[in-house]
Amino acid sequence: MQLVVARIGRAHGIKGEVTVEVRTDEPELRLGPGAVLHTDPASAGPLTIETGRVHSGRLLLRFEGVADRNGAEALRNILLIADIDPEELPDGEDEYYDHQLVDLDVVLADGTEIGVISEISHLPSQDLFIVERPDGSELMIPFVSEIVTEIDLENQRAVIAPPPGLIDDADAVVVSAREAEAEADGPSEAAPADDADAGSGSGADKDAS
Repeated sequence: MQLVVARIGRAHGIKGEVTVEVRTDEPELRLGPGAVLHTDPASAGPLTIETGRVHSGRLLLRFEGVADRNGAEALRNILLIADIDPEELPDGEDEYYDHQLVDLDVVLADGTEIGVISEISHLPSQDLFIVERPDGSELMIPFVSEIVTEIDLENQRAVIAPPPGLIDDADAVVVSAREAEAEADGPSEAAPADDADAGSGSGADKDAS
């Protein structure tokens, strides 16, 4: 599976360095010297990172074969894409990549279906699940241990214990959208969530701050 881990910005200096907009929580792993990255557009790559350093809070990279400012400017706005094992988990406890959380069913402890995670919003204070409900409305669930009590990747669900007022229990639907689609299409074996092709490489961290 491939995930976007960075976007190349403007050239820095005259020796081929570029600024980088990082889109991964693990830049030291994905954007270290020697890493070979695919690109979007594909014709620009692959690119091999020669050096990397942090300057004034921004990551600067230099790629093999790019030795001057003109070559660096030619790379501006190109997306850098890494090959990721879809089964790989971040090193930290209670951390997940976005693609592992998107499309999980959100349920209460008693199995009541609330919706499906459609997006992960990374805020400075915490991460949020953007949950699409069966009626098409959206719900924001803070990704904190007091509310998200379990992430069950095997069964493709996130169990929540929402405080009063976070959701309207009267509108909770017992049959998930995924089950409803399965009933409409006829009996079939449940499939895992689709891989996010060239999606964000960011990870979600329970209780992030």
